[in-house]
Amino acid sequence: MSAYFAFARSSFHSQLAYRNEVWANIFGKLVQVFARVAIWQAAYAGVSAIVVDGVSLQQMVTYALLGGAVMGATRPERIIGEIGRSLKTGDIAVWLLKPLSYPLYLFANECGSFGYRLMTQVIPTIAFTALFYGMLPPASLFDGLMFIAFWALSFTLLFLMSALFGLVAFWLMTSFSLDWILGALLQLFSGLLIPFWFFPEPLATIARHLPFAWVVYYPNAVYLGRLSTADVWLHLGLGLAWAALFLAGVLWLWRCASGRITVQGG
Repeated sequence: MSAYFAFARSSFHSQLAYRNEVWANIFGKLVQVFARVAIWQAAYAGVSAIVVDGVSLQQMVTYALLGGAVMGATRPERIIGEIGRSLKTGDIAVWLLKPLSYPLYLFANECGSFGYRLMTQVIPTIAFTALFYGMLPPASLFDGLMFIAFWALSFTLLFLMSALFGLVAFWLMTSFSLDWILGALLQLFSGLLIPFWFFPEPLATIARHLPFAWVVYYPNAVYLGRLSTADVWLHLGLGLAWAALFLAGVLWLWRCASGRITVQGG
């Protein structure tokens, strides 16, 4: 495991080398968060009720800030792009000669990047916007602790989804558009743009049972106390089941892909 810790450390330090990119990313995240909050402020300004479907404007502002934090710390396109580049350059073939797991290397690499983005982008962005707009605390200590558990599950699920989509490139011989497809599914069905409590039925029920819901919606719903204690444990178990299913899919695809690697370059 020491090798994978080294990969994570290397990924973290390599991104620190680009200091200007840090400021550019913080600015970009601020613009995204400001735009997302402005949309909900405009939406609530158009109705006479203070609370819409049991959700106040301050709760929606908090949801928008949390959504940016949960989703902003992981970049699916980076994982898929890494697999695509390794396939094109032929670097992927080297992993067959190493006594290491390529999926675990990708995970360690993403953990290092996650730590970098958490420290340099997510925390500064949330701290600044929370001071500017105000941010509600967790509904309870239990909800706050479970939010951390759901965030860890969200990171794991998002990585596994990205790795699964990226490994499809072994059959397409390119990762082009794969990140766009996953990004589109996440934007619609993760609850990042619109929480499921505003979805019409039966779309809301369908969305709540898709694995994308555990990326943004359920962590935020737990933080805001929208789920009962029993539902929190239930959905944590369901999320872990989805993670186990995606993990099995990634390992199976990698085993299949290892037997059909064709080096295009390198």
